[in-house]
Formats: sequence, structure tokens, C-alpha cells
Amino acid sequence: MQKWADYLISAVRSGPTTAHIDSVEVHSDFGCVVCETLIITRPELIANLKKGCTYTTIHKTAMGKWRKGDDVCLVNVNGEIYVKAGGNDCKPQDNFENVPEF
Repeated sequence: MQKWADYLISAVRSGPTTAHIDSVEVHSDFGCVVCETLIITRPELIANLKKGCTYTTIHKTAMGKWRKGDDVCLVNVNGEIYVKAGGNDCKPQDNFENVPEF
């Protein structure tokens, strides 16, 4: 299996407002192994993306295998930064609609 990104996001935690997530569950991507589950905050995620780290979402199949989801990016909407998975729509909110909550 080839490496999908530096880090893989398997779950998100909603924030106190509907516009932002609070944190994400991430795993290191070693190409053939998904491991090291960590929880990082939204500010840490944004800082890492700005430094050039790559993120993609992942989903577990019914057979227990990981499948690649959407690439994660930062989008500026009206001067505010939002984190988006799977496109850069112009809604003023973070978007991880296909990623489960933890």
C-alpha cells in the first residue's frame, strides 16, 4: 500500500459551535501500516497544515481494512480559516461530514 498522506484522520470531535471542530483522531501513515492513534486539537491541525503536513480522511470497511477518504485542506472564507475534507466549499464552517464523531 502506498502512503496516502503524512497523517490520516479517522474521527472528529465537534466543537461548542457548529462552525468548528474541536479535535481530530489521527494516525501516522507508514505506507503499509496505519498506527499511532493521537488526538490533536484544531489549532494543532491548522498549524501542521500550514507547515506543509498532509492529511487525508480514512474509513474502515466492513472487512476491517482502511480505505482512503478525502484530502484535508484549509479554506479562507471571508477572512477566517476553515478546515475542509473533500473539497473547498465556501460555507463558513469546518467540513468533515463523512467522518464519524468520537
